[in-house]
Amino acid sequence: MTKNPIFKGAATALITPLNRSGVDYDLLGRLIDWQIDSGIDALVICGTTGEGSTLDDKEHRDVLEFAAKRAAGKTVMIAGTGSNDTAYAIELTKFACSVGYDANLVVTPYYNKATQDGLVKTFTAIADCSTKPLILYNVPSRTGVSIEPETYQKLADHPQIGAIKEANGNISKIAQTASLVGDKLDIYSGNDDQIVPVLSLGGSGVISVLSNLLPKETSLMCKKFFDGDTAGALDMQLKYLPLINALFCEVNPIPVKAAMAAMGYCENYLRLPLTPMEEANRQKLLKLMQAEGLIK
Repeated sequence: MTKNPIFKGAATALITPLNRSGVDYDLLGRLIDWQIDSGIDALVICGTTGEGSTLDDKEHRDVLEFAAKRAAGKTVMIAGTGSNDTAYAIELTKFACSVGYDANLVVTPYYNKATQDGLVKTFTAIADCSTKPLILYNVPSRTGVSIEPETYQKLADHPQIGAIKEANGNISKIAQTASLVGDKLDIYSGNDDQIVPVLSLGGSGVISVLSNLLPKETSLMCKKFFDGDTAGALDMQLKYLPLINALFCEVNPIPVKAAMAAMGYCENYLRLPLTPMEEANRQKLLKLMQAEGLIK
């Protein structure tokens, strides 16, 4: 863990409440307030879970600006500013810095993919234009390209590259990355089923889908680990595993949108190519939510 992590604990990869007319800002504001009141350690706006890739440019900027004003220094704010168009990622990153974000989450270029050298050059170009630290986001199941541990090592000395969101699912590679970057980069789990394993490798927390539903509990899981109650953290990790699996039984954010709609925080509405959750899967998810007391 670095001496000055962007955040420590749980950051919610927040949904964006949408309807046929666009973004529902009343519900988004309510959701931000509830997350902050629940003690969440950070919020990620317009990431994968926030359907950033289906928002148009004006919507993306408007949502970022609205969320920054609503949170108003009450929690750490992270903007999803990655793109497969590096020039556009730079523009979004500059914008997020200008409206008050504490950091920017930048995904590997999808569809175009890239060589490892291309990743180094891309992230360096974005970092060079940012006044706030970047969190590099590695999610090869979505993008078709993975950041190798040696590539992180090359990027670790850039003053504006501060952390990694690691969603490659490969604990061995995360361990290798941790051994190479030391305390130069913070590592955040990008998978809710691997929060405690990543913390055990020196991780600083999680960027979470689960915490949309359970902000207090996801933050507590991390806190228990940091406080030395590793058994308590593990108990929570295993307790919530069925719910985590249900939240990922279809591609994110389809299930979490269904879950949050059941809790009254959004409509169960997604933009194509995403479609609402299949009913049989939704019923299984709702049963697990009832068991946790999230819905009646």
